[in-house]
Amino acid sequence: MIDFTNAKEVFNNYKGSEKKKTLVYNKKRYLVKFPDPIREKNKNISYINNAYSEYIGSNIFKIIGIDTQNTILGKYEYNGKEKIVCACEDFTTDESKLYEFENLALSTNLDKKIETELDDIIEAINENKMLNSKEIMEKFWDMFIVDSLIGNTDRDNGNWGFILNKETGTIVFSSIYDCGSCLNPMLEDAEIESLSAADINNIVVNCYSCLKENGKKINYMTYLKQMKNEECNKAIERIFPRINIDEINNFINNIECISNTRKNFYMSIINKRYKIIKKIYNSMCL
Repeated sequence: MIDFTNAKEVFNNYKGSEKKKTLVYNKKRYLVKFPDPIREKNKNISYINNAYSEYIGSNIFKIIGIDTQNTILGKYEYNGKEKIVCACEDFTTDESKLYEFENLALSTNLDKKIETELDDIIEAINENKMLNSKEIMEKFWDMFIVDSLIGNTDRDNGNWGFILNKETGTIVFSSIYDCGSCLNPMLEDAEIESLSAADINNIVVNCYSCLKENGKKINYMTYLKQMKNEECNKAIERIFPRINIDEINNFINNIECISNTRKNFYMSIINKRYKIIKKIYNSMCL
């Protein structure tokens, strides 16, 4: 495991709820995320195991073949205590800039505030003349399918976006980033060990996106099963054949710093969601 303790620190320019530093390691800039010690103790807002969630969620996107931010699990010593961190490589360059969707939302439909209502997001993408809306919508729904597999509960308007090429002016869907809210990061190992089979199944099927439909958060598995959104259905057809569940299981199994209890929990919920998506996919192919 890489030790980031002595990496060069530069001024942090990243937002978000977690404690973080901006470090330079091997000439690359990383946003390094830390567990918040206060919230870690009280468990009332933030995430205890978000480093694992960030690392695994990002790499599942990569395994499926979606352009995703590079992440590294590492350690950092602070005040005599070793912390597990996730270092997220900055994928922007001098020629490119990341614009989060919330920036686009501010300049779209000047008559209302755009938050996470699905119809508003789709309208904002289609209305903006700078975007290739067809390509952006495909990548948006591809992201939604993988988020449903890993149970990402916080893909809000600041956790996805676009890359602007400053020289050419072209705008494309950005690399996937900010997956720290997937895989139930609030659960400690002791809590996982106490879960029954029914509890596990409840976690699998009662997982909600922060996207809303008619003011209510979307239940991932219910939404996919309904097959009422043609763009979402097409994304299932594109993405499911690319999900190598054995490779995902092997990847999780080979992470040395995670307990077997946590590994088995991760694999269990992912495999159960995979089977649900597989059933939906097979029904489309009949």
